[in-house]
Amino acid sequence: MISKTFNALLNAADTLSKLCFILLFIPCAAICNESPPNVLLIVVDDLGWADVGYNDRNNVFQTPNIDALASKSMVFTDAYAGASNCAPSRAVLMSGQYTPRHGIYTVSPSDRGHPKTRRLIATKNTDILGDSVVTLAELFKSQGYTTGSFGKWHLGQDAKSQGFDHNVAGHLKGHPKSYFSPYNMPFLEDGPKGEYLPNRITTEAIDWISEVRDQPFFAYVPYYTVHTPLETIDTFKQKYLSHPKVRNERHATYAAMVELMDINIGRLITSLKEFNISNDTLIIFTSDNGGIRSISYQDPLRGGKGSYYEGGTRVPLLIHWQNKIPAKEVNIPVINADFFPTLASVLGKVEFSYPLDGIDLSPLLLSNSSIEERSLFWHFPIYLQSYNPSADQSRDPLFRTRPGSTMRKGKWKLHHYFEDDSYELYDLENDEGEHVNLAQYLPKVVQALSAELQHWRDSINAPIPKTVNTQFDEVFSAELTEKHLSKK
Repeated sequence: MISKTFNALLNAADTLSKLCFILLFIPCAAICNESPPNVLLIVVDDLGWADVGYNDRNNVFQTPNIDALASKSMVFTDAYAGASNCAPSRAVLMSGQYTPRHGIYTVSPSDRGHPKTRRLIATKNTDILGDSVVTLAELFKSQGYTTGSFGKWHLGQDAKSQGFDHNVAGHLKGHPKSYFSPYNMPFLEDGPKGEYLPNRITTEAIDWISEVRDQPFFAYVPYYTVHTPLETIDTFKQKYLSHPKVRNERHATYAAMVELMDINIGRLITSLKEFNISNDTLIIFTSDNGGIRSISYQDPLRGGKGSYYEGGTRVPLLIHWQNKIPAKEVNIPVINADFFPTLASVLGKVEFSYPLDGIDLSPLLLSNSSIEERSLFWHFPIYLQSYNPSADQSRDPLFRTRPGSTMRKGKWKLHHYFEDDSYELYDLENDEGEHVNLAQYLPKVVQALSAELQHWRDSINAPIPKTVNTQFDEVFSAELTEKHLSKK
C-alpha cells in the first residue's frame, strides 16, 4: 500500500510540473526503536562490476578487504548506477532522482564525437547540481548529523556548498592531474613529494572520523581512484606484469590501483573497529559506473563506462551493518537512486517536499521482507564518443552512447535509440552479455515495455532530442564506421 501511494504521489507531482508533495512512511528507526547509525558511503570511481575479487572470474584482482566485507554484507548481484559515467551517476546518488529531474546527463559537453557523425542535436547538459536539489548530505544535516566528504565531488565547485561540513579534495573536476603529490588540487594541501592520493584521502577520512566519532556522522568517501590517469606505486604494479591473465602494462597498473584501493578500504574498516564504532556504523560500498572496457574487460557483461549495456551501468554493491543486516546474496535489481530514501528511512525521516525516484530498501535490508518488482530507467539524450572501437562493444564503433533510453524490468532489458527509433531487447536471464537482440522475435514484449518506457519519460518530462543536426554527413559517417570496423 505504501509503495502504491508513493507511486501515485510521484505521478501526481510530475503531472503538476514537480509541485511539492508529502511522502509519509513508517521509518525504520521507529520500527527498530534504536538510534540510527553512523553511515560510511564508499564510492570508487570507474570500478567495474567484474573488478572486485568476489566477482572476478579471471582471478586477477586482489581485494581481500572488500571480499571480507562481502562475506558479512548483503551483496547485490544486480545493482546499478544511475548513469554510465561519473557526474550523472553521482547526481542520481546524491539526490535520489533520475537524470531528467536535475539535467546532469554527462560531463560536459553533451555533443561528443565528430559533428558529421551525429544525426541529432544533443540535449544541453547541466554541469552543477542545482541548489534546489536536496542532497544526501543535507538530509543527514537535517537529522543532526555532522557530514564530511573525502575525494571526488564533481557536482559543484565545493562540496561544502551542498551540505557537507567538511570537504577534502572535492571540487568540480573529475580526476586529479596526478595521483602523486604535489596534487595541485583545491581543498587539499599538497603532501610530501610522492605521497599517493588514495592513501592521503583515507588518512584524512580516518582523522575526521576520530574527531567526530562521539556524534552521529555521515562520511562520504568517493575515491578518485581507479579513474585515469593510470598511476600507481611501482612495487605493486610489478607483481601483476607477470600474471597470465594480465594483458599489458595498463592492465597491470589498473590491477595495482585496485589493490591499493582495497588496502585503503581495509584501513577505513579497521579504524571503525579501533574507535569501537563498527557496530554502530552502516557501510555502503559501490562504484559510480562500469569500468573502462579497454582497460579491464567486464565479461560476461557487454560494454563498459559510457555504454548503457550492462557493463556500463551494473556495479558492485555491498551494504553492511553488524548484527542488523544479514549476510546474503540478493539478485533483485536495485539502483543508486535507492540510497536516498533507504537512508532517510533508517534515519527516521518521515516527510519529503520533493520527488524521489528510488525506493526504500530498508524492509529488504532489516526485516527480511520483499520489495515489489519495479522497472529501472536510464535516459541519455546525449552522445559519448568511443574510447576504443575495437574493445568498447558498443552498438557502433563511433560512439559508446548515442541518444536514447533504456529500462530493465525483471529479466528484460530494453534499449530505445532516438536517431532511428529502433529497439533492442535482451533476456538477461539467459543472455547476460546482451548478445542476442530479440526485438524482432518478441514484438509484444517490445510493445509493452516501450509503452511503459514512454509513460515514464512523459511523467518525468524527459527531453527527447528531435532537431536534425545539419552538419551530419551520412557518407562521411559510413566511411568512418567502415574504417573502424576494418581494423577489428
